[in-house]
Amino acid sequence: MVKNRYLTVSALTKYIKRKFETDPHLKQVWLKGEISNFKHHSRGHMYLTIKDDKSRVNAVMFAGNNRSLQFKPENGMNVLIRGEIGVYEPVGQYQLYIQQMEPDGLGALYLAYEELKKKLSTEGLFDESRKKPLPPFPRSIAVITSPTGAAVRDILTTLERRFPMTKVTVFPVLVQGNNAAPSIARMIRYVNELNGYDVMIAGRGGGSIEELWAFNEEQVARAISESVIPVISAVGHETDFTISDFVADYRAPTPTGAAEIAVPSQIEVANTVQTLTKRLQRAVDLELQQGKDQLNRFRKSYAFRYPEQMLRQKEQELDRLVEQFQKANQNIANIKRERFRNLYNRLKQQHPETMKGRAQGELQLATKRLQRSMLQQAKSKSHAYQQVLNKLTLLNPLEIMKRGFAVPFNEQGSVIKSIKDIQPGDPMQVRVNDGVLDCQVWGIEEEDFHGGKQTD
Repeated sequence: MVKNRYLTVSALTKYIKRKFETDPHLKQVWLKGEISNFKHHSRGHMYLTIKDDKSRVNAVMFAGNNRSLQFKPENGMNVLIRGEIGVYEPVGQYQLYIQQMEPDGLGALYLAYEELKKKLSTEGLFDESRKKPLPPFPRSIAVITSPTGAAVRDILTTLERRFPMTKVTVFPVLVQGNNAAPSIARMIRYVNELNGYDVMIAGRGGGSIEELWAFNEEQVARAISESVIPVISAVGHETDFTISDFVADYRAPTPTGAAEIAVPSQIEVANTVQTLTKRLQRAVDLELQQGKDQLNRFRKSYAFRYPEQMLRQKEQELDRLVEQFQKANQNIANIKRERFRNLYNRLKQQHPETMKGRAQGELQLATKRLQRSMLQQAKSKSHAYQQVLNKLTLLNPLEIMKRGFAVPFNEQGSVIKSIKDIQPGDPMQVRVNDGVLDCQVWGIEEEDFHGGKQTD
């Protein structure tokens, strides 16, 4: 047997890689499929799987190519891809190096995921107000997962390392396949019926969206939301998000993270206890020292050294305080007495008899003032009346007639004011002071403004 015939694994992988690189059909590949196992690395590269109903291929899109993407790739998306096929030598695996990617609609699982997420969110199952707090030191924890997966080992190892005094019980369920969701939902309700656990961890390790789909089922979400026990969802990797993560009271990025959330670290607790113990000891020592110092001050004080003198001094001080108290009481009594006297005088002034006498005096005074005012008004009015009467007397026709004047009337009884009011031969009456004269007009003389006369 010739040993030179045998190739190393590296040589074989390099040979296959060169074949891929020289094949023109693999240099420009146009592919369509659904995204699964998507991971956006911290350095900017995107790692994902492109699959259809029967096959899948691993793919990578480096940061230099994905910066120009106009959308955010997510699990379940259907995409159109342009790239090339190459071999990743460290694992001897072929993969697709994506140069360009465009969305081609959404996959059925992704649509179902988004529809259920919207429905449960509208019902309020994701509200923070529904989240239950975790106990700081749980006595018992129920782990609902596959008994053979890596997730259960990570959880148990972490719980044992961080807080070994907690009792942990694994409740085996199916985490993948058509029967996984009913199995998980039944177990969550069963653990609640047992009523002996403080915290519940439900989850599994990483996988594709199909492998994690049991934790996207509505029956699992309903069971978690109805749980009285706080539930930590620990499904997949940090980039994987399921419906269970949104409904659960806490979401852990990994199963190991769920164990770290569920229990405290015994080392940290011990350090905290040690720190608190030291602080308590310092506080006790300080309080004790302050008490000793105060006791020493009391021992050295004047009262302890000379109690008789202190007693005498306090007796004198008591006498002084008694005198001050008596003086203060006397002053208060005087003030109250003076205030009472003032109030009594004010009340006496407001007594009905006093007010009646005061009112009668004011009434008499007002009556006298009114009488004087009435007399003055009467005199004034009488004087004014006499003056007016005198004026009227002067203007009275009878008074004028006493002085020799007469008033002529025609036969109709009207006063004759002008020669035009009567004709010669007309009868007339002339009223004098003491009677009436019946007369007849014999003639009429008109007198002008210059004193001349005219005869008719």
